[in-house]
Amino acid sequence: MTFGARMLKTGLAVTLALYVVMWLDLSPPLMAGIAAIFAMQPSIYRSWRYLIDQLQTNVLGAVLAMLGGMLFSNAPIAVGLVCIIVIMICLKLKMGETIGVTLVTVISVMEASGQWAFALNRLSLSLIGILSAFIINIIIFPPKPQVQYEDQVKKTFGQLSLLLRTAVSDEMKETVSHQEKRSLEDAINSLSEKYKLMEEDQKRLRTPKFSESRQLVIYKQMLKTLHKGYEALDAIEQHYFQAVRSPELNQEFDTHLERMIKFHEHIMLKFENKLKPNVLEAQRFEEQNDRFLATMLEHYADHTDGTLRLSIVSAEIYEYGYQLQRLNRLAEHSPSLESKEEDK
Repeated sequence: MTFGARMLKTGLAVTLALYVVMWLDLSPPLMAGIAAIFAMQPSIYRSWRYLIDQLQTNVLGAVLAMLGGMLFSNAPIAVGLVCIIVIMICLKLKMGETIGVTLVTVISVMEASGQWAFALNRLSLSLIGILSAFIINIIIFPPKPQVQYEDQVKKTFGQLSLLLRTAVSDEMKETVSHQEKRSLEDAINSLSEKYKLMEEDQKRLRTPKFSESRQLVIYKQMLKTLHKGYEALDAIEQHYFQAVRSPELNQEFDTHLERMIKFHEHIMLKFENKLKPNVLEAQRFEEQNDRFLATMLEHYADHTDGTLRLSIVSAEIYEYGYQLQRLNRLAEHSPSLESKEEDK
């Protein structure tokens, strides 16, 4: 486990909440600390959305808890009934993430059995914790999902490259291959979550600039290309080795996969401004990808054993190549490359 910014910010949020509670002479401070822990979010937009949702559900929960305390006192069955009602309302309003802190507020307020001053104190403690987390999140190391996304794309491509290069040759140990594949799947899923965070921040917090929208398109295509690479890898594992193959066919698949990984690597280097735009390379790869599919179709016409399985593998590999071509077009016309050419 690595020490990250979110761990540090959670501790700072709890500290700030406790200091504010001590300064305002409120008690018990534990409630503010718990609320601060729950309120720490991975992006600016989600922090703002969580703050707004918590304000609504906590006030609503406090009011219902106050009414429940006045009518039924603080009997356990009454507390449970009010909690059920609050959960149903939160889910109906699509604010399920706020349920935890809201229920803490409800239980604390119902302890007052109808005392408004006591209830207001408990609600204030929860809101102090939520506001502390929001302030710390936007001031101290504000979330930068783009930087994390780009770094993780490079690492994920490295994992994909290793697995595809050894997929057909079957050089990697089976246990290691399965472990690496699971790790690759987890990395791609994590990238999907980070992309959602960036999309939320860009589209819901403000009107994005054209350059920002274009960058989001690039990130989306990077993710889609990795997805297709994983699907090609999965198709090889599920179908390739169950089909009858000649040494020449194995060599054809292995050579083309190596060619695709090299092209993918060149595209990533173009985004880093380490390679010049190369139209001929893209044209050559497109021809090779089409030729690969044509060669496979000719093979299927002459053979019947394992044709269906190999056709599935070929289709997935071809689709991965097609997505690489789309990503390369974005790399050739990315703003960073254009600005570099203008500087020259």
